[in-house]
Amino acid sequence: MLNKILDNLQQGNIVLYPTDTVWGLGCDATNEEAVKKIYKLKNREESKSLIILVDSIEMLQNHVESIPEKALETLRTSVKPTTIIYNNPKRLATNTIASDNTIAIRIPKDEFCIQLIKEFGKPIVSTSANVSGEPTPKSFSEISEAILKNVDYVVDLHQEKIAEKSSTILKIEGDDVIVIRE
Repeated sequence: MLNKILDNLQQGNIVLYPTDTVWGLGCDATNEEAVKKIYKLKNREESKSLIILVDSIEMLQNHVESIPEKALETLRTSVKPTTIIYNNPKRLATNTIASDNTIAIRIPKDEFCIQLIKEFGKPIVSTSANVSGEPTPKSFSEISEAILKNVDYVVDLHQEKIAEKSSTILKIEGDDVIVIRE
């Protein structure tokens, strides 16, 4: 199964996969054309940036200019899935980056996600598996037909999984931690 997912990601395709939070739409976060497909599928404006998953602090360092000390502290102590908004991203598709030159990145604690990203060797987009404006599906069975029939590959794993909610999103400015989404 992992090889099929990796093949799809390498070909610039969209995969539907279970993340450490909700079911997500994913693609190679360094491939602008693949990212465009996700925006189109979600019917989402490209001005709304996406969350990116990396497998480690080392991979994170390759994709942002610097990691604030407060962010490192948060990554070490957070027990629930936490996405942090970083300034000055690099080596990512430009259409993943917000207009203020920031990017939202999470290091998942889910073994499947970590292994997938590690094997792929690059960050993966992680956006909820819904059309913009529709509710985020809490389980695989709630994913709409419009999404299911338009992805290139559906990961057959944890389909019974029910998510409590999406990740917390934080922005760190100096010593201030701003909660964007609880």
